[in-house]
Amino acid sequence: MRKIGILGGGHVGATAAFVAASRDLGEVAIFDIMEGMPAGKALDMTQTAPVLGYDGLVTGSHDPAILAGSEVVIVAAGFPRKPGMGRMDLLKKNVEIAEAAGTIVKTHAPDAVVICVTNPLDVMTWVVQQTSGFEPARVMGMAGMLDSARFSAFITMELGCSPKDVRAMVLGGHGDSMVPLARFSTVNGVPITELIPADKIEAMVDRTRKGGAEIVKLLGTGSAYYAPGSCAVLMAEAVLGDTGRILPCSTWADGHYGLGEVYVGLPIQIGAGGVTKIVDLDLTDDELAALAKSAGGVAKGIAEVKALLA
Repeated sequence: MRKIGILGGGHVGATAAFVAASRDLGEVAIFDIMEGMPAGKALDMTQTAPVLGYDGLVTGSHDPAILAGSEVVIVAAGFPRKPGMGRMDLLKKNVEIAEAAGTIVKTHAPDAVVICVTNPLDVMTWVVQQTSGFEPARVMGMAGMLDSARFSAFITMELGCSPKDVRAMVLGGHGDSMVPLARFSTVNGVPITELIPADKIEAMVDRTRKGGAEIVKLLGTGSAYYAPGSCAVLMAEAVLGDTGRILPCSTWADGHYGLGEVYVGLPIQIGAGGVTKIVDLDLTDDELAALAKSAGGVAKGIAEVKALLA
């Protein structure tokens, strides 16, 4: 049976575990440092299986050894974003968590592909990759997927169409400088630029950039978890099934789009080993400039982390 490890059993991790189990992706193992909590959530999900009719086995423990044998590990541990808190404000609080996650995966699931959800996402993905020592292709970040899902939802709301027909493309860092690409976002193959006035598209772009903060403000405490957890599982499914899906995710740019050594949201093809290809879109000069600016913000965050770890 295939195995998915969930590192962090909070809202995002538990959502990812439940979605993975309900989609019958294989055995799901939840690790969290809180004794009892991961086992309790796993038991609850196991008791849900007869109700919803899935076969996925779910286990949980505060011992990281439970992750042994995982082919994919979703890193969902982290300090939650609070109202008024910028993503980079999370930097210091989550560096230690991301370092610990990288060490745990390296020790207990050394052959796994890693999908990082911890914020600030692009920077924390880099920390996990550096700490684990895995090749960059095996360590991805969930951003891009989540940002595109939010853009897709706003397109659906505007047009009153089925979300099944909407495919949006958002690149760049997971933050206010992300780059939603309207001309690469479609409804059943039709670009939204043919369906929605420019001013309304711009309003949706702005809302997408502020999508996380909007949910944080509404919740009052905590941040989004249904969509982030589900996006991470979709990526894990692409790895486990070696499907070759092309999805916007945080990846090691390595010169693509004129970017340097930085993690940032780009369209990638995902297979059994993680990132099998970075897809190079024909972007305009303005789009490339916006992407470079966004990547620059991530590079600054990485530099800050390097200073912290020095």
